[in-house]
Amino acid sequence: MKRVFSGNRLMYLVAFLVAAAPQGCKWCVSSETALVEESRTKASRNKNIETFQVGKLTAIWAATGESKVRRDELRASNSPAAVINTIWDGSRVVLFGARNEVIAFNLVLEAAHGPAQEVSVKFQQLHGPKDAVIGSKDARRAELFQWIERPIELFYIRYLQIRGLSVFNYAASYDERHIPKSLRRPMKGNGRAEWGSDWKDRPGADKYYPDIAVPLELHPSFEVPAQSNQSIWVDVYISKNTPAGRYHGFLTVMQEKTLKNIPVSLDVLDFELADRSSCKTMVHLVVEDINHRYLGTRWPNDRTPLAEQSNRLIDKHFLLARRHRVTLIDSNYGSEVWEKDEPRPAWKARLDGSLFTPVHGYEGPGMGLGNDVFSIGTYGSWGWKSGGENAMHAHSDAWIKWFETNAPGTETFLYLLDEPTSKDYPQVEQWCRYLASNSGPGKRLRSMSTVSIPVALKHIPSLEIACSGAMFGITRKWNEALGLVREKGRPVWVYNTMRPACGTVAIEDDGVAMRQMAWTQYKLGIDRWFLWASTFYNNNHCAQVVETNVFQRAQTNGCDSRADPVLGRTGWNYANGEGVLFYPGTDQSHPGDSYSIDGPFASLRLKHWRRGIQDVEYLVEAAKKNPEGVRKLLDRMVPKVLWEIGVDNEDDPTYVHTDISWPTEPDVWESARRNLADWITEKP
Repeated sequence: MKRVFSGNRLMYLVAFLVAAAPQGCKWCVSSETALVEESRTKASRNKNIETFQVGKLTAIWAATGESKVRRDELRASNSPAAVINTIWDGSRVVLFGARNEVIAFNLVLEAAHGPAQEVSVKFQQLHGPKDAVIGSKDARRAELFQWIERPIELFYIRYLQIRGLSVFNYAASYDERHIPKSLRRPMKGNGRAEWGSDWKDRPGADKYYPDIAVPLELHPSFEVPAQSNQSIWVDVYISKNTPAGRYHGFLTVMQEKTLKNIPVSLDVLDFELADRSSCKTMVHLVVEDINHRYLGTRWPNDRTPLAEQSNRLIDKHFLLARRHRVTLIDSNYGSEVWEKDEPRPAWKARLDGSLFTPVHGYEGPGMGLGNDVFSIGTYGSWGWKSGGENAMHAHSDAWIKWFETNAPGTETFLYLLDEPTSKDYPQVEQWCRYLASNSGPGKRLRSMSTVSIPVALKHIPSLEIACSGAMFGITRKWNEALGLVREKGRPVWVYNTMRPACGTVAIEDDGVAMRQMAWTQYKLGIDRWFLWASTFYNNNHCAQVVETNVFQRAQTNGCDSRADPVLGRTGWNYANGEGVLFYPGTDQSHPGDSYSIDGPFASLRLKHWRRGIQDVEYLVEAAKKNPEGVRKLLDRMVPKVLWEIGVDNEDDPTYVHTDISWPTEPDVWESARRNLADWITEKP
């Protein structure tokens, strides 16, 4: 295996050793942190590292996308060597990727002493072998959702203040290790906080975290406030016809007529990521909340110009999700009752793949492929519940006939009931038996409910798809249940997120959190991961409904009912970013923050998830050549996740005292990806 380290890529080497080294090797350092610090000490002697002042910018540097930099941090201005990482050697950005992959990095501009005004950033071309070019044209506002001839995209990052812990995503009351590191109080062992510490002792308390990726075209010139930084996110799509080899270009930062060119190199590797992602997802789109923000009404009348505008808006969410390798569902609703046993007409182009083509401005992963999943009766909204067995047979027959004729590659299921309780189990089981007793094609329609696999096997044994919450549990019982489910040929689905079982969608979680989710999915053979909402702008979970200003308020879920001295702002199911992965380009509810754009903006969490989903394609390909190496790498990167972490007491399996098992240093994850790439490209 050959590897050339150009410049001073010490951090690459160190992080690679952490990810790839066998246990007990003589040259390993036991602590990941110690390795990182050692490399930074050595890097500080490198003459290539520079801290410069362009106007009032005091430092410019880059990092992998999963390095989440809060607004108040001045990492490079305080210590240039501290920001050396796998892609940044002190003066240039160094990337690698496969064809049909989106490579991303984060450019950080710091203004330590005073505000930096009239700042702009430009990066449009990379030149490679035999005159090959990866280049983007300028885009007007109307072209922001057209990716033809636009493989390079830049985004101005907006920040949200974290005023309380996401108690919906982690137990914040009995073990500080469940909480993301940047918000933990000082600890004295076993997850116990130091006596007397409170909210203000959490390093990230009331700080501003990055999340909203606004196309840079909407912020062509901007200011970096004093004593703060500004992130500019960069996406580069490597198309399938891109020749392998090294590409070079410059990213330009202009500030008050002073120019700084930063070299960027990209090694395009000689393999291609699959169009159909191995890591299957399912994310619910709250259509009525989208309509309300963009159009001012939740349900525009069918067959009207406003309804057509709504369909185009929803299509843009599907397009942006496809660019991030994520699959959407909705509730198949409209202003009129839909009595046909088939999707609404707006779904046709999504299911046959014609939406995801250049005709609609799309270029990227999954071009021309139809949506791979469709939910019938999402959250239990199907309309023939009282019709008995005959109605179940008639409707399931009609649905299956439609899909097998029009979209045979789509996984279809009947969403029987959401999170049933013990009183609901007999009814859900009866519905499942109705489906199973059908002698017609409807017998092939699978039943689904969001209930854990062990519970389903005991109380709803006929349920085809038990979609389990992403939680810890009694390992022995889970393994037994999973064995039975797989013997029956049934899929294993998981929904939502919770630490320390897996990374979460909470804005304050580590940058690697959602990347880690995809690795967890691959390791445990989870067939699909379901997130309950992505455009939950109307927070109706408490007595007072809140039309959340998602550009100003991090808390999107649960109640904000009180200030707690330890938790900060809190209430029932309080969470930051939960249910929101897309931000509205137009917001009639909060016109002061509206961009008047007919389409959504991605969150950084969506981009982090894409990174993990793409990593899974590396895992799949590497396992064909080195299955044992991949197994060992998985054991190092995600050693104990979901039900593997166990519980403290099987008689009361509702709690566990433990830290997360996966590394949080982004360089470790990038080095693991580099390791996988080497196995894939290694010559026999």
